[in-house]
Amino acid sequence: MQPPTISPNLVKWFRWYCRRYARKKFHRVRLSRTSQPLPETNGEPVVFALNHPSWWDVIFGFILSGQLPTYRHYAPIEAAMLEKYRIFRKLGLFGLDKGPRGAAQFLRTTERIFQDPFGALWITPQGQFVDVRVRPVQLQHGIGALANRLTNGWIVPVALEYPFWDESTPEALIRIGSALPIAEMSAFSVAESTAAIERAMESNMDQLALEAQSRDAEMFEDLLRGKAGVGGVYDLWRRAKSWFRGKPANLHHAQPQ
Repeated sequence: MQPPTISPNLVKWFRWYCRRYARKKFHRVRLSRTSQPLPETNGEPVVFALNHPSWWDVIFGFILSGQLPTYRHYAPIEAAMLEKYRIFRKLGLFGLDKGPRGAAQFLRTTERIFQDPFGALWITPQGQFVDVRVRPVQLQHGIGALANRLTNGWIVPVALEYPFWDESTPEALIRIGSALPIAEMSAFSVAESTAAIERAMESNMDQLALEAQSRDAEMFEDLLRGKAGVGGVYDLWRRAKSWFRGKPANLHHAQPQ
């Protein structure tokens, strides 16, 4: 199964669209200041392993993929969904059937993706939507099997949360964890590789959870700035008051951020 042919122009447009859409739906998109730097890849395989709390994870995967502009980025999707939205193929998405057949398709396709030294893979190895508070973190064994097939490269854990803080729209919080060198898993079994990735993802998610609970915006840097305010008549009244006073309207529910 060959990986899809990516259209760079379409990817560029879709990444712009994702950023615009996120600004409309979130108060802020924030990256934890304790995030670890991406590894110096030097043309090695990179697998981004995201937890999977919601539908939004795909959107933020596309936004974050811009951090590695020299790479070609791919991600699996359910085959039936890809058949419905065929344009996704040009964005780097490839279809998988359910069950054992899908697992075999995943390994064959990723093997070909990583024949390209500048191939990157984005996956949600939990395999389904899972609340961010569920512990222990449990992954499907496909990611461990993939790690065992590669001889070099990195597994990068990415934690996502979408809490409500002080505004009517939620925050999108992101933390990048320490990358796991695949070479160190060469002697591991599939189960052992999967367990190592589970521990790395859980540790990263636990750290982001503590930062989310702090509700401290200073612990994050803004990647995107979106909407503030309650909306409706309340915001209209505040705009009118500010206009009469000759001051800019502050629509934040709490202090301006």
